[in-house]
Amino acid sequence: MKEETRFKIRRFKEKILMEIASFFVVLLFHFIRAFYSCKCINYPKEKCIFALWHAHQCGVFSCNLNRKTCIMVSSSNDGEIISRAANAMGVETVRGSKTRGGTKASLELIKRIVNDDVNGALTIDGPKGPNRVVKKGIIEIAKLAGVPIVPAVWWSRQKTFIKFNSWDQFRFPLTGTKLVMLFGEPIYVPKEPTNDEVEKIRKQVEDSLNSLYKDIKQNYENYLKRKN
Repeated sequence: MKEETRFKIRRFKEKILMEIASFFVVLLFHFIRAFYSCKCINYPKEKCIFALWHAHQCGVFSCNLNRKTCIMVSSSNDGEIISRAANAMGVETVRGSKTRGGTKASLELIKRIVNDDVNGALTIDGPKGPNRVVKKGIIEIAKLAGVPIVPAVWWSRQKTFIKFNSWDQFRFPLTGTKLVMLFGEPIYVPKEPTNDEVEKIRKQVEDSLNSLYKDIKQNYENYLKRKN
Protein backbone atom coordinates (compact mmCIF):
# COMPACT_ATOMS: atom_id res chain seq x y z
CA MET A 1 0.00 0.00 0.00
CA LYS A 2 1.38 3.39 -0.96
CA GLU A 3 2.36 5.81 1.78
CA GLU A 4 -0.10 8.39 0.46
CA THR A 5 -2.96 5.88 0.69
CA ARG A 6 -2.01 4.89 4.24
CA PHE A 7 -1.90 8.56 5.19
CA LYS A 8 -5.39 9.17 3.78
CA ILE A 9 -6.77 6.13 5.62
CA ARG A 10 -5.19 7.28 8.88
CA ARG A 11 -6.59 10.80 8.46
CA PHE A 12 -10.03 9.36 7.68
CA LYS A 13 -9.96 7.21 10.84
CA GLU A 14 -8.85 10.20 12.91
CA LYS A 15 -11.70 12.27 11.50
CA ILE A 16 -14.26 9.57 12.28
CA LEU A 17 -12.96 9.17 15.85
CA MET A 18 -13.02 12.96 16.30
CA GLU A 19 -16.61 13.14 15.07
CA ILE A 20 -17.67 10.35 17.43
CA ALA A 21 -15.85 11.92 20.39
CA SER A 22 -17.31 15.35 19.57
CA PHE A 23 -20.83 13.92 19.37
CA PHE A 24 -20.65 12.36 22.83
CA VAL A 25 -18.88 15.35 24.41
CA VAL A 26 -21.45 17.79 23.00
CA LEU A 27 -24.24 15.47 24.17
CA LEU A 28 -22.69 15.43 27.64
CA PHE A 29 -22.40 19.22 27.71
CA HIS A 30 -26.01 19.66 26.61
CA PHE A 31 -26.98 17.41 29.54
CA ILE A 32 -24.75 19.30 31.97
CA ARG A 33 -26.11 22.64 30.76
CA ALA A 34 -29.53 21.72 32.17
CA PHE A 35 -28.05 21.24 35.66
CA TYR A 36 -25.03 23.59 35.61
CA SER A 37 -24.96 25.69 38.78
CA CYS A 38 -22.44 28.46 39.36
CA LYS A 39 -22.56 31.54 41.58
CA CYS A 40 -20.77 34.49 39.93
CA ILE A 41 -19.19 37.02 42.28
CA ASN A 42 -18.08 40.52 41.18
CA TYR A 43 -18.95 39.97 37.49
CA PRO A 44 -17.64 43.02 35.54
CA LYS A 45 -20.08 45.53 34.06
CA GLU A 46 -17.79 46.79 31.31
CA LYS A 47 -16.55 44.85 28.31
CA CYS A 48 -13.29 43.02 29.06
CA ILE A 49 -11.10 40.01 28.39
CA PHE A 50 -11.12 37.31 31.05
CA ALA A 51 -7.83 35.74 32.19
CA LEU A 52 -8.28 32.13 33.33
CA TRP A 53 -5.89 29.34 34.15
CA HIS A 54 -5.93 26.47 31.67
CA ALA A 55 -7.20 24.15 34.41
CA HIS A 56 -10.21 26.46 34.89
CA GLN A 57 -11.27 26.57 31.24
CA CYS A 58 -14.68 25.06 32.07
CA GLY A 59 -15.27 28.20 34.14
CA VAL A 60 -15.70 30.15 30.91
CA PHE A 61 -19.25 28.77 30.78
CA SER A 62 -20.00 31.02 33.77
CA CYS A 63 -18.69 34.13 31.99
CA ASN A 64 -21.80 34.40 29.78
CA LEU A 65 -23.72 36.38 32.38
CA ASN A 66 -24.51 39.81 30.88
CA ARG A 67 -22.95 39.31 27.45
CA LYS A 68 -21.57 36.50 25.30
CA THR A 69 -17.98 35.35 25.74
CA CYS A 70 -15.62 34.45 22.90
CA ILE A 71 -12.60 32.27 23.71
CA MET A 72 -9.55 31.25 21.69
CA VAL A 73 -9.34 27.47 21.23
CA SER A 74 -6.53 25.41 19.71
CA SER A 75 -6.70 24.40 16.02
CA SER A 76 -5.95 20.77 16.95
CA ASN A 77 -8.44 17.89 16.94
CA ASP A 78 -8.72 18.22 20.72
CA GLY A 79 -9.46 21.90 20.17
CA GLU A 80 -12.24 20.98 17.75
CA ILE A 81 -13.91 18.88 20.44
CA ILE A 82 -13.49 21.66 23.01
CA SER A 83 -14.84 24.23 20.54
CA ARG A 84 -17.97 22.21 19.84
CA ALA A 85 -18.54 21.65 23.56
CA ALA A 86 -18.10 25.38 24.22
CA ASN A 87 -20.57 26.24 21.47
CA ALA A 88 -23.04 23.79 23.01
CA MET A 89 -22.82 25.80 26.25
CA GLY A 90 -23.33 29.13 24.46
CA VAL A 91 -19.66 30.18 24.36
CA GLU A 92 -18.34 31.45 21.04
CA THR A 93 -14.87 30.49 19.78
CA VAL A 94 -12.05 31.51 17.46
CA ARG A 95 -9.53 28.86 16.47
CA GLY A 96 -5.78 29.08 16.96
CA SER A 97 -2.93 28.84 19.46
CA LYS A 98 0.61 30.05 19.95
CA THR A 99 1.93 27.35 17.62
CA ARG A 100 -0.94 27.07 15.09
CA GLY A 101 -2.74 30.07 13.61
CA GLY A 102 -2.24 32.16 16.72
CA THR A 103 -1.85 35.54 15.00
CA LYS A 104 -4.95 35.09 12.86
CA ALA A 105 -6.98 33.89 15.84
CA SER A 106 -5.77 36.78 18.01
CA LEU A 107 -6.80 39.30 15.35
CA GLU A 108 -10.18 37.63 15.00
CA LEU A 109 -10.68 37.71 18.78
CA ILE A 110 -9.75 41.41 18.88
CA LYS A 111 -12.17 42.09 16.02
CA ARG A 112 -14.99 40.27 17.82
CA ILE A 113 -14.38 42.18 21.08
CA VAL A 114 -14.23 45.56 19.33
CA ASN A 115 -17.14 45.12 16.90
CA ASP A 116 -19.53 42.81 18.75
CA ASP A 117 -21.06 42.88 22.20
CA VAL A 118 -18.82 40.08 23.51
CA ASN A 119 -16.14 39.65 26.15
CA GLY A 120 -12.95 37.83 25.27
CA ALA A 121 -11.34 35.03 27.28
CA LEU A 122 -7.91 33.39 27.28
CA THR A 123 -6.34 30.55 29.24
CA ILE A 124 -3.23 32.49 30.10
CA ASP A 125 -0.89 29.57 30.89
CA GLY A 126 -1.90 27.40 27.91
CA PRO A 127 -1.62 25.50 25.76
CA LYS A 128 1.17 23.55 27.51
CA GLY A 129 2.26 25.57 30.51
CA PRO A 130 4.16 26.21 32.68
CA ASN A 131 1.22 25.81 35.00
CA ARG A 132 -0.18 29.08 36.44
CA VAL A 133 2.46 31.25 34.77
CA VAL A 134 0.79 34.13 32.90
CA LYS A 135 1.99 34.68 29.34
CA LYS A 136 2.07 38.13 27.74
CA GLY A 137 -0.30 37.49 24.82
CA ILE A 138 -3.38 38.58 26.73
CA ILE A 139 -1.80 41.98 27.40
CA GLU A 140 -1.30 42.67 23.69
CA ILE A 141 -4.86 41.57 22.88
CA ALA A 142 -6.30 43.74 25.69
CA LYS A 143 -4.27 46.71 24.45
CA LEU A 144 -5.39 46.39 20.83
CA ALA A 145 -9.02 45.70 21.79
CA GLY A 146 -9.03 48.63 24.21
CA VAL A 147 -10.49 46.61 27.10
CA PRO A 148 -9.24 45.75 30.60
CA ILE A 149 -8.10 42.30 31.72
CA VAL A 150 -10.30 40.70 34.37
CA PRO A 151 -8.74 37.73 36.24
CA ALA A 152 -11.23 34.98 37.06
CA VAL A 153 -11.03 31.76 39.10
CA TRP A 154 -13.50 28.93 39.53
CA TRP A 155 -13.80 26.46 42.43
CA SER A 156 -15.96 24.13 44.48
CA ARG A 157 -15.36 22.44 47.81
CA GLN A 158 -17.27 19.39 46.59
CA LYS A 159 -15.47 16.32 45.28
CA THR A 160 -17.79 15.78 42.31
CA PHE A 161 -15.10 16.31 39.68
CA ILE A 162 -13.35 14.18 37.12
CA LYS A 163 -9.65 14.79 37.77
CA PHE A 164 -7.09 14.53 34.99
CA ASN A 165 -3.42 13.69 35.49
CA SER A 166 -2.30 16.50 33.18
CA TRP A 167 0.23 19.32 33.41
CA ASP A 168 -2.51 21.77 34.46
CA GLN A 169 -4.34 19.39 36.86
CA PHE A 170 -7.54 19.94 34.88
CA ARG A 171 -10.84 19.13 36.64
CA PHE A 172 -14.19 18.60 34.96
CA PRO A 173 -17.32 19.26 37.07
CA LEU A 174 -19.99 16.60 37.12
CA THR A 175 -23.71 17.30 37.33
CA GLY A 176 -24.74 18.67 40.72
CA THR A 177 -21.43 20.39 41.52
CA LYS A 178 -22.01 23.75 43.24
CA LEU A 179 -19.48 26.14 41.77
CA VAL A 180 -18.37 29.68 42.51
CA MET A 181 -16.75 31.93 39.89
CA LEU A 182 -14.85 34.85 41.42
CA PHE A 183 -13.87 37.81 39.24
CA GLY A 184 -11.08 40.20 40.12
CA GLU A 185 -10.80 43.94 39.62
CA PRO A 186 -10.16 45.15 36.04
CA ILE A 187 -6.51 45.62 35.09
CA TYR A 188 -6.03 48.33 32.47
CA VAL A 189 -3.34 48.31 29.80
CA PRO A 190 -1.82 51.60 28.52
CA LYS A 191 -2.05 52.31 24.78
CA GLU A 192 1.73 52.17 24.43
CA PRO A 193 3.14 50.22 27.40
CA THR A 194 6.88 49.91 27.88
CA ASN A 195 8.50 46.49 28.30
CA ASP A 196 8.72 47.14 32.04
CA GLU A 197 5.01 48.04 32.17
CA VAL A 198 4.08 44.89 30.25
CA GLU A 199 6.00 42.75 32.74
CA LYS A 200 4.42 44.64 35.64
CA ILE A 201 0.91 43.98 34.24
CA ARG A 202 1.77 40.32 33.56
CA LYS A 203 2.85 39.91 37.18
CA GLN A 204 -0.23 41.80 38.39
CA VAL A 205 -2.54 39.41 36.54
CA GLU A 206 -0.63 36.41 37.93
CA ASP A 207 -0.71 37.74 41.49
CA SER A 208 -4.41 38.58 41.20
CA LEU A 209 -5.27 35.04 40.06
CA ASN A 210 -3.34 33.52 42.96
CA SER A 211 -4.96 35.91 45.43
CA LEU A 212 -8.46 35.22 44.05
CA TYR A 213 -7.90 31.47 44.25
CA LYS A 214 -6.84 31.73 47.89
CA ASP A 215 -9.86 33.95 48.57
CA ILE A 216 -12.40 31.64 46.91
CA LYS A 217 -11.13 28.60 48.80
CA GLN A 218 -11.31 30.42 52.14
CA ASN A 219 -14.70 32.06 51.55
CA TYR A 220 -16.45 29.53 49.31
CA GLU A 221 -19.42 28.93 51.64
CA ASN A 222 -20.01 32.66 52.15
CA TYR A 223 -19.88 33.34 48.43
CA LEU A 224 -22.26 30.47 47.77
CA LYS A 225 -24.82 32.02 50.15
CA ARG A 226 -24.65 35.51 48.64
CA LYS A 227 -27.89 36.86 47.15
CA ASN A 228 -26.38 38.76 44.24
